[in-house]
Amino acid sequence: MRKFAKSFAVVATVAALSLSACGRADEASTGDAAGFEEGSAIGVALPQKTSENWVLAEGLFNDGLKEAGYEPQVQFANGGVSEQQNQISSMITNGVKVLVVGAIDGAQLGSQLQEAKDAGITVIAYDRLLTNTENVDYYVAYDNFQVGQLQGQALLDGMKANKPEGPWNIELFAGSPDDANAQVFFDGAMDVLKPEIEAGNLNVVSGQTEFNQAVTQGWKAENAQKRMDTLLSGSYGSEELDGVLSPNDTLARAILTSVSAAGKPVPVVTGQDSEVESVKSIMEGVQYSTINKDTRALVNHTIDMVKGLGAGEELEINDDESYDNGVKVVPAYLLEPQIVTKDNAAEAYANDPTLAELVK
Repeated sequence: MRKFAKSFAVVATVAALSLSACGRADEASTGDAAGFEEGSAIGVALPQKTSENWVLAEGLFNDGLKEAGYEPQVQFANGGVSEQQNQISSMITNGVKVLVVGAIDGAQLGSQLQEAKDAGITVIAYDRLLTNTENVDYYVAYDNFQVGQLQGQALLDGMKANKPEGPWNIELFAGSPDDANAQVFFDGAMDVLKPEIEAGNLNVVSGQTEFNQAVTQGWKAENAQKRMDTLLSGSYGSEELDGVLSPNDTLARAILTSVSAAGKPVPVVTGQDSEVESVKSIMEGVQYSTINKDTRALVNHTIDMVKGLGAGEELEINDDESYDNGVKVVPAYLLEPQIVTKDNAAEAYANDPTLAELVK
């Protein structure tokens, strides 16, 4: 069983890298009951606007829930955890039937989720796992451990393409420690990279190989750029930097900005989220890769779950063993991520009206 909570992230065993999610069950149910009427309020609590995908999700939830016949209450918590706590409490007071939570910090909503449970509200953790609570009913996300595996493999592939014979010098970046996904991405990547490090094929010149050494507080670009500046000045006077593991596109661009300012050759840099500027960078041959996690598909599936709950149906689950949040194993539905490089970008984004225009 994979334990994916921020404070409990220990990976015991993993399947080989593939494009199918790990540890999936065929179908399971938590036995949902009565349902609720059309026109009911649905709460969607989103974190800060730290990426294009969160902003896109806001509009998709508003439009999709209205089209499904519900009253959406969608809010961002740009003011931080306390604001999200207050927003969730207000949604509960307003009588939402389902609470969809993209948490800033999945471990800091225990009181609010207990309120939701007491009010008979179904809680769906969206994209980020809610931890340290039994009061979460479902988790819907892309397979985030696999995302990390794909990033690690992309880093290896890109460096081998640039320089067929190793060893290769790399540095490692991780996301924000208050985001439960950050450790999962990092662990997935290290599942691929650690054996190569131990074999001597990869050299982390700075020696910073642990998650807590690689974190980027708040997923902020300026924090990643500052750390990259420090790494370059402290470890790469005469050494060549071949690659950087970046957990998302925003940080990838910050890392590349730092490298450019230092006058260093462009290394292989990974990413995630298929942000417009990073897709452009990939097509220009600067950033090497990103991960396509289509927000439209994730939001649409979440809304389908809401519709199923409204109709009193049993929800399909394809992973009922991997997501231990420290208190319970949360039934999950996982979508499949896709690695994207310049070579397959046209195919990967063929159905994306915005990105398809950038990769012709």
